[in-house]
Amino acid sequence: MKTKRNLTTGQLTGLSITESLGITPLINAGGPNTRHSGSRPRPETIRAMEAMSEVFVQMDELLIAAGERIAELTGNEAATVTSGASGGMVVQAAAAMAKDDPDRISRLPITDGMPNELIIQKGHRFIYDHLYLAPGARFVEAGGPDGCTIYEVEAAITARTAGFIHLESPFKNVGAVPLPDLAELAHSHGLPVLADCASMLPPRENLTSYTGQGADLVSFSGGKAVRGPQSTGFLVGKPEWIEYARLNNAPNPGVTRAQKVSKEEIAGLLAALEAFVSVDEEAETRKYREQMNFIVDQIAEIPGMTVEVKHNYDHYIPQAVVTFNDQWRGPSTSEIVTRLKAGTPRVFAADGQGPSNVMWIDPLNLQEGEVEIVAEQFRIILIEAASGR
Repeated sequence: MKTKRNLTTGQLTGLSITESLGITPLINAGGPNTRHSGSRPRPETIRAMEAMSEVFVQMDELLIAAGERIAELTGNEAATVTSGASGGMVVQAAAAMAKDDPDRISRLPITDGMPNELIIQKGHRFIYDHLYLAPGARFVEAGGPDGCTIYEVEAAITARTAGFIHLESPFKNVGAVPLPDLAELAHSHGLPVLADCASMLPPRENLTSYTGQGADLVSFSGGKAVRGPQSTGFLVGKPEWIEYARLNNAPNPGVTRAQKVSKEEIAGLLAALEAFVSVDEEAETRKYREQMNFIVDQIAEIPGMTVEVKHNYDHYIPQAVVTFNDQWRGPSTSEIVTRLKAGTPRVFAADGQGPSNVMWIDPLNLQEGEVEIVAEQFRIILIEAASGR
Protein backbone atom coordinates (compact mmCIF):
# COMPACT_ATOMS: atom_id res chain seq x y z
CA MET A 1 0.00 0.00 0.00
CA LYS A 2 1.35 3.41 -0.99
CA THR A 3 2.25 5.66 1.95
CA LYS A 4 0.38 8.97 1.86
CA ARG A 5 1.96 12.28 2.73
CA ASN A 6 1.79 13.39 6.36
CA LEU A 7 -0.40 16.51 6.56
CA THR A 8 1.49 17.82 9.59
CA THR A 9 4.78 18.28 7.75
CA GLY A 10 5.92 20.41 4.82
CA GLN A 11 4.01 23.12 2.97
CA LEU A 12 0.27 22.51 3.14
CA THR A 13 -1.96 23.42 0.20
CA GLY A 14 -5.33 22.27 -1.03
CA LEU A 15 -3.62 20.31 -3.79
CA SER A 16 -1.20 18.68 -1.37
CA ILE A 17 -4.11 17.52 0.79
CA THR A 18 -6.06 16.04 -2.13
CA GLU A 19 -2.91 14.40 -3.46
CA SER A 20 -2.17 12.88 -0.05
CA LEU A 21 -5.66 11.38 -0.02
CA GLY A 22 -5.45 10.13 -3.59
CA ILE A 23 -8.41 12.14 -4.90
CA THR A 24 -8.65 14.55 -7.84
CA PRO A 25 -10.05 18.05 -7.25
CA LEU A 26 -12.43 19.71 -9.70
CA ILE A 27 -13.33 23.13 -11.01
CA ASN A 28 -16.71 23.99 -9.52
CA ALA A 29 -18.74 25.61 -12.31
CA GLY A 30 -22.03 24.21 -11.02
CA GLY A 31 -22.66 26.50 -8.08
CA PRO A 32 -22.69 25.96 -4.30
CA ASN A 33 -23.77 22.33 -4.41
CA THR A 34 -22.97 20.59 -1.10
CA ARG A 35 -22.10 17.33 -2.87
CA HIS A 36 -19.37 19.23 -4.74
CA SER A 37 -17.97 21.09 -1.70
CA GLY A 38 -20.43 23.98 -1.49
CA SER A 39 -18.64 27.30 -1.89
CA ARG A 40 -15.23 28.72 -1.11
CA PRO A 41 -15.18 30.42 2.33
CA ARG A 42 -14.33 34.10 2.23
CA PRO A 43 -10.87 35.11 3.54
CA GLU A 44 -12.69 36.94 6.33
CA THR A 45 -14.36 33.65 7.27
CA ILE A 46 -11.07 31.76 7.59
CA ARG A 47 -9.42 34.56 9.60
CA ALA A 48 -12.34 34.75 12.04
CA MET A 49 -12.38 30.98 12.54
CA GLU A 50 -8.66 30.85 13.25
CA ALA A 51 -8.90 33.78 15.68
CA MET A 52 -11.87 32.24 17.53
CA SER A 53 -9.92 29.02 18.07
CA GLU A 54 -7.74 30.89 20.58
CA VAL A 55 -10.50 31.47 23.18
CA PHE A 56 -13.14 29.57 25.10
CA VAL A 57 -16.67 30.84 25.75
CA GLN A 58 -19.97 29.72 27.21
CA MET A 59 -21.84 28.57 24.13
CA ASP A 60 -25.31 29.80 25.03
CA GLU A 61 -23.90 33.29 25.61
CA LEU A 62 -22.12 33.16 22.25
CA LEU A 63 -25.23 31.96 20.44
CA ILE A 64 -27.40 34.70 21.92
CA ALA A 65 -24.85 37.40 21.08
CA ALA A 66 -24.29 35.97 17.58
CA GLY A 67 -28.04 35.90 16.99
CA GLU A 68 -28.30 39.55 17.95
CA ARG A 69 -25.48 40.41 15.53
CA ILE A 70 -27.06 38.42 12.69
CA ALA A 71 -30.40 40.15 13.27
CA GLU A 72 -28.65 43.51 13.10
CA LEU A 73 -26.71 42.60 9.94
CA THR A 74 -29.74 41.21 8.14
CA GLY A 75 -32.29 43.78 9.25
CA ASN A 76 -34.50 41.32 11.13
CA GLU A 77 -36.06 41.34 14.60
CA ALA A 78 -34.19 38.26 15.79
CA ALA A 79 -31.92 35.45 14.58
CA THR A 80 -30.02 32.37 15.68
CA VAL A 81 -27.33 30.06 14.29
CA THR A 82 -28.05 26.59 12.88
CA SER A 83 -26.05 23.74 11.39
CA GLY A 84 -26.76 24.68 7.79
CA ALA A 85 -30.13 25.56 6.32
CA SER A 86 -31.02 21.87 6.68
CA GLY A 87 -30.34 22.03 10.41
CA GLY A 88 -32.61 25.07 10.46
CA MET A 89 -35.45 22.96 9.10
CA VAL A 90 -35.09 20.42 11.92
CA VAL A 91 -35.00 23.19 14.52
CA GLN A 92 -38.03 24.91 12.97
CA ALA A 93 -40.10 21.75 13.31
CA ALA A 94 -38.93 21.14 16.88
CA ALA A 95 -39.78 24.72 17.83
CA ALA A 96 -43.25 24.47 16.28
CA MET A 97 -44.06 21.36 18.30
CA ALA A 98 -42.28 21.86 21.63
CA LYS A 99 -41.96 25.66 21.83
CA ASP A 100 -40.41 26.46 25.24
CA ASP A 101 -41.91 23.52 27.14
CA PRO A 102 -38.97 21.66 28.80
CA ASP A 103 -40.92 18.40 29.00
CA ARG A 104 -41.84 18.45 25.32
CA ILE A 105 -38.31 19.47 24.29
CA SER A 106 -36.86 16.53 26.22
CA ARG A 107 -39.38 14.06 24.74
CA LEU A 108 -38.78 14.83 21.05
CA PRO A 109 -38.89 12.94 18.69
CA ILE A 110 -41.68 11.23 20.66
CA THR A 111 -44.59 13.57 19.98
CA ASP A 112 -47.51 11.71 21.54
CA GLY A 113 -49.99 14.13 23.04
CA MET A 114 -48.70 17.27 21.32
CA PRO A 115 -49.57 18.90 17.98
CA ASN A 116 -47.15 17.33 15.52
CA GLU A 117 -48.57 17.88 12.03
CA LEU A 118 -46.99 20.26 9.56
CA ILE A 119 -49.11 21.30 6.59
CA ILE A 120 -47.16 21.39 3.34
CA GLN A 121 -48.49 22.14 -0.12
CA LYS A 122 -47.93 19.18 -2.44
CA GLY A 123 -46.14 21.46 -4.90
CA HIS A 124 -43.70 22.41 -2.12
CA ARG A 125 -42.50 18.87 -1.48
CA PHE A 126 -38.76 18.68 -2.17
CA ILE A 127 -35.79 16.37 -1.85
CA TYR A 128 -34.77 17.53 1.64
CA ASP A 129 -38.17 18.06 3.25
CA HIS A 130 -37.91 14.86 5.33
CA LEU A 131 -35.60 16.83 7.63
CA TYR A 132 -38.75 18.48 9.00
CA LEU A 133 -39.76 15.00 10.17
CA ALA A 134 -36.56 14.33 12.14
CA PRO A 135 -37.86 15.70 15.49
CA GLY A 136 -41.05 13.64 15.25
CA ALA A 137 -43.30 15.75 13.00
CA ARG A 138 -45.72 14.38 10.40
CA PHE A 139 -46.70 15.90 7.06
CA VAL A 140 -50.22 16.72 5.98
CA GLU A 141 -50.29 17.53 2.26
CA ALA A 142 -52.62 20.14 0.77
CA GLY A 143 -53.47 20.64 -2.88
CA GLY A 144 -52.12 18.68 -5.83
CA PRO A 145 -49.02 18.61 -8.04
CA ASP A 146 -50.40 21.40 -10.22
CA GLY A 147 -51.18 23.85 -7.45
CA CYS A 148 -53.02 24.59 -4.23
CA THR A 149 -55.64 27.02 -2.98
CA ILE A 150 -55.89 28.74 0.37
CA TYR A 151 -59.12 26.81 0.98
CA GLU A 152 -57.33 23.48 0.56
CA VAL A 153 -54.72 24.58 3.08
CA GLU A 154 -57.39 25.74 5.54
CA ALA A 155 -59.25 22.43 5.20
CA ALA A 156 -56.11 20.58 6.36
CA ILE A 157 -55.97 22.40 9.73
CA THR A 158 -56.86 20.32 12.79
CA ALA A 159 -56.13 20.34 16.52
CA ARG A 160 -52.95 18.39 15.67
CA THR A 161 -51.54 21.11 13.42
CA ALA A 162 -48.27 22.58 14.68
CA GLY A 163 -47.39 24.84 11.75
CA PHE A 164 -47.14 25.43 8.01
CA ILE A 165 -44.17 24.85 5.72
CA HIS A 166 -43.35 27.27 2.91
CA LEU A 167 -40.63 26.66 0.32
CA GLU A 168 -38.82 29.32 -1.68
CA SER A 169 -36.59 27.60 -4.22
CA PRO A 170 -35.71 27.73 -7.93
CA PHE A 171 -38.12 25.85 -10.21
CA LYS A 172 -40.70 25.39 -7.45
CA ASN A 173 -44.40 24.94 -8.21
CA VAL A 174 -45.85 28.26 -9.41
CA GLY A 175 -49.44 27.45 -8.46
CA ALA A 176 -48.80 27.54 -4.73
CA VAL A 177 -50.48 29.76 -2.15
CA PRO A 178 -48.47 33.01 -1.84
CA LEU A 179 -46.55 33.44 1.39
CA PRO A 180 -48.50 36.52 2.63
CA ASP A 181 -51.80 34.65 2.24
CA LEU A 182 -50.39 31.57 3.96
CA ALA A 183 -49.08 33.68 6.83
CA GLU A 184 -52.42 35.45 7.29
CA LEU A 185 -54.20 32.11 7.53
CA ALA A 186 -51.59 30.62 9.88
CA HIS A 187 -51.61 33.58 12.24
CA SER A 188 -55.42 33.60 12.40
CA HIS A 189 -55.08 30.14 13.94
CA GLY A 190 -52.14 31.06 16.18
CA LEU A 191 -49.74 28.91 14.12
CA PRO A 192 -46.29 29.66 12.65
CA VAL A 193 -45.05 29.64 9.05
CA LEU A 194 -41.73 27.84 8.68
CA ALA A 195 -39.91 28.92 5.51
CA ASP A 196 -36.97 27.20 3.87
CA CYS A 197 -35.10 29.72 1.72
CA ALA A 198 -31.67 28.09 1.66
CA SER A 199 -30.81 28.99 -1.94
CA MET A 200 -32.40 32.44 -2.14
CA LEU A 201 -29.33 34.64 -1.57
CA PRO A 202 -28.57 36.86 -3.40
CA PRO A 203 -30.44 39.11 -3.84
CA ARG A 204 -29.61 40.50 -0.43
CA GLU A 205 -33.08 42.03 -0.13
CA ASN A 206 -34.33 38.48 0.49
CA LEU A 207 -32.78 38.64 3.95
CA THR A 208 -35.88 40.58 5.01
CA SER A 209 -38.31 39.74 2.19
CA TYR A 210 -39.81 36.57 3.66
CA THR A 211 -40.07 37.78 7.24
CA GLY A 212 -41.64 40.92 5.78
CA GLN A 213 -44.26 38.72 4.11
CA GLY A 214 -45.15 37.10 7.42
CA ALA A 215 -42.91 34.06 7.84
CA ASP A 216 -42.15 33.39 11.52
CA LEU A 217 -38.92 31.42 10.98
CA VAL A 218 -36.83 31.61 7.81
CA SER A 219 -33.90 29.27 7.20
CA PHE A 220 -30.89 30.41 5.13
CA SER A 221 -27.59 28.74 4.34
CA GLY A 222 -24.46 30.25 5.85
CA GLY A 223 -22.43 28.67 3.07
CA LYS A 224 -23.53 29.03 -0.56
CA ALA A 225 -23.32 32.67 -1.71
CA VAL A 226 -22.78 33.99 1.83
CA ARG A 227 -19.54 31.96 1.76
CA GLY A 228 -19.33 31.26 5.46
CA PRO A 229 -18.56 27.76 6.75
CA GLN A 230 -20.51 25.31 4.59
CA SER A 231 -21.90 23.56 7.67
CA THR A 232 -23.51 26.73 9.06
CA GLY A 233 -26.88 28.36 8.58
CA PHE A 234 -29.08 30.85 10.34
CA LEU A 235 -32.73 31.42 11.18
CA VAL A 236 -34.29 34.87 11.12
CA GLY A 237 -37.77 35.71 12.31
CA LYS A 238 -40.03 36.72 15.15
CA PRO A 239 -38.29 37.01 18.56
CA GLU A 240 -40.72 34.59 20.20
CA TRP A 241 -40.10 31.89 17.60
CA ILE A 242 -36.36 32.48 17.45
CA GLU A 243 -36.24 31.87 21.20
CA TYR A 244 -38.21 28.65 20.80
CA ALA A 245 -35.73 27.60 18.10
CA ARG A 246 -32.73 28.39 20.30
CA LEU A 247 -34.14 26.41 23.22
CA ASN A 248 -34.71 23.40 20.95
CA ASN A 249 -31.24 23.61 19.39
CA ALA A 250 -27.75 22.43 20.36
CA PRO A 251 -25.87 22.70 22.65
CA ASN A 252 -28.98 21.96 24.70
CA PRO A 253 -29.71 18.24 25.15
CA GLY A 254 -32.38 16.87 22.89
CA VAL A 255 -33.14 15.66 19.40
CA THR A 256 -31.06 18.41 17.75
CA ARG A 257 -27.94 17.80 19.86
CA ALA A 258 -26.10 16.32 16.86
CA GLN A 259 -26.46 19.63 15.01
CA LYS A 260 -23.96 21.54 17.10
CA VAL A 261 -22.03 24.42 15.53
CA SER A 262 -18.55 25.20 16.85
CA LYS A 263 -17.46 28.57 18.17
CA GLU A 264 -15.05 28.81 15.23
CA GLU A 265 -17.85 28.23 12.72
CA ILE A 266 -20.07 30.81 14.44
CA ALA A 267 -17.32 33.41 14.19
CA GLY A 268 -16.73 32.49 10.55
CA LEU A 269 -20.43 32.87 9.78
CA LEU A 270 -20.58 36.31 11.38
CA ALA A 271 -17.54 37.50 9.43
CA ALA A 272 -18.97 36.12 6.18
CA LEU A 273 -22.31 37.84 6.74
CA GLU A 274 -20.60 41.14 7.51
CA ALA A 275 -18.71 40.85 4.22
CA PHE A 276 -21.76 39.60 2.29
CA VAL A 277 -24.05 42.49 3.24
CA SER A 278 -21.34 45.08 2.48
CA VAL A 279 -20.74 43.90 -1.12
CA ASP A 280 -21.79 46.14 -4.01
CA GLU A 281 -24.38 43.80 -5.51
CA GLU A 282 -24.57 45.66 -8.83
CA ALA A 283 -20.81 45.39 -9.34
CA GLU A 284 -20.86 41.73 -8.28
CA THR A 285 -23.65 40.98 -10.74
CA ARG A 286 -21.85 42.82 -13.53
CA LYS A 287 -18.72 40.70 -12.99
CA TYR A 288 -20.70 37.47 -13.10
CA ARG A 289 -22.54 38.58 -16.23
CA GLU A 290 -19.30 39.38 -18.03
CA GLN A 291 -17.92 35.94 -17.17
CA MET A 292 -21.05 34.20 -18.39
CA ASN A 293 -21.17 36.26 -21.59
CA PHE A 294 -17.68 34.93 -22.30
CA ILE A 295 -18.98 31.36 -21.93
CA VAL A 296 -21.91 32.11 -24.23
CA ASP A 297 -19.63 33.56 -26.91
CA GLN A 298 -17.55 30.37 -26.97
CA ILE A 299 -20.45 27.95 -27.58
CA ALA A 300 -23.28 29.98 -29.15
CA GLU A 301 -22.76 28.66 -32.71
CA ILE A 302 -23.00 24.94 -31.85
CA PRO A 303 -26.08 23.47 -33.59
CA GLY A 304 -29.01 21.92 -31.76
CA MET A 305 -28.99 24.23 -28.77
CA THR A 306 -29.52 27.79 -27.63
CA VAL A 307 -27.45 29.48 -24.95
CA GLU A 308 -28.06 32.69 -23.04
CA VAL A 309 -27.27 34.41 -19.77
CA LYS A 310 -30.19 34.21 -17.34
CA HIS A 311 -30.63 36.05 -14.05
CA ASN A 312 -34.08 35.61 -12.54
CA TYR A 313 -35.96 33.74 -9.79
CA ASP A 314 -34.60 30.40 -11.02
CA HIS A 315 -31.04 31.70 -11.50
CA TYR A 316 -29.94 33.62 -8.41
CA ILE A 317 -26.89 35.17 -10.15
CA PRO A 318 -26.17 35.46 -13.89
CA GLN A 319 -25.65 31.96 -15.28
CA ALA A 320 -24.90 30.64 -18.78
CA VAL A 321 -27.94 28.47 -19.54
CA VAL A 322 -27.89 25.90 -22.38
CA THR A 323 -31.21 24.61 -23.71
CA PHE A 324 -31.08 21.67 -26.12
CA ASN A 325 -33.80 21.85 -28.79
CA ASP A 326 -35.50 19.29 -31.05
CA GLN A 327 -32.56 19.36 -33.47
CA TRP A 328 -30.10 18.19 -30.82
CA ARG A 329 -28.82 14.71 -31.67
CA GLY A 330 -26.24 14.41 -28.92
CA PRO A 331 -26.37 12.84 -25.45
CA SER A 332 -28.50 13.93 -22.51
CA THR A 333 -27.57 16.78 -20.20
CA SER A 334 -26.62 14.30 -17.47
CA GLU A 335 -24.22 12.56 -19.85
CA ILE A 336 -22.60 15.88 -20.78
CA VAL A 337 -22.20 16.72 -17.09
CA THR A 338 -20.60 13.30 -16.56
CA ARG A 339 -18.18 13.86 -19.47
CA LEU A 340 -17.15 17.25 -18.09
CA LYS A 341 -16.49 15.72 -14.69
CA ALA A 342 -14.44 12.93 -16.28
CA GLY A 343 -12.20 15.34 -18.22
CA THR A 344 -8.83 16.85 -17.41
CA PRO A 345 -9.20 19.07 -15.53
CA ARG A 346 -12.46 17.86 -14.01
CA VAL A 347 -15.31 20.37 -14.34
CA PHE A 348 -18.62 20.26 -12.47
CA ALA A 349 -21.56 21.90 -14.28
CA ALA A 350 -25.22 21.93 -13.20
CA ASP A 351 -28.29 20.12 -14.45
CA GLY A 352 -31.18 18.16 -13.02
CA GLN A 353 -33.02 20.82 -11.05
CA GLY A 354 -34.96 22.36 -13.93
CA PRO A 355 -36.20 20.97 -17.27
CA SER A 356 -34.41 17.81 -18.45
CA ASN A 357 -33.08 19.50 -21.60
CA VAL A 358 -31.36 22.34 -19.72
CA MET A 359 -27.95 22.69 -18.07
CA TRP A 360 -25.97 25.69 -16.93
CA ILE A 361 -22.69 27.16 -15.76
CA ASP A 362 -22.63 29.00 -12.42
CA PRO A 363 -19.80 31.52 -11.83
CA LEU A 364 -19.97 31.74 -8.01
CA ASN A 365 -17.04 29.41 -7.33
CA LEU A 366 -14.91 30.12 -10.39
CA GLN A 367 -11.46 31.38 -9.46
CA GLU A 368 -8.87 33.36 -11.41
CA GLY A 369 -8.27 31.81 -14.85
CA GLU A 370 -10.96 29.13 -14.50
CA VAL A 371 -13.61 30.79 -16.70
CA GLU A 372 -11.37 30.29 -19.73
CA ILE A 373 -10.67 26.66 -18.80
CA VAL A 374 -14.38 25.92 -18.32
CA ALA A 375 -15.29 27.59 -21.63
CA GLU A 376 -12.71 25.52 -23.51
CA GLN A 377 -13.69 22.22 -21.88
CA PHE A 378 -17.39 22.92 -22.38
CA ARG A 379 -16.90 23.90 -26.02
CA ILE A 380 -14.87 20.79 -26.86
CA ILE A 381 -17.33 18.40 -25.24
CA LEU A 382 -20.39 20.08 -26.79
CA ILE A 383 -18.85 20.03 -30.28
CA GLU A 384 -17.96 16.35 -29.90
CA ALA A 385 -21.45 15.58 -28.57
CA ALA A 386 -23.16 17.50 -31.39
CA SER A 387 -21.18 15.49 -33.98
CA GLY A 388 -22.20 12.20 -32.41
CA ARG A 389 -18.86 11.38 -30.79
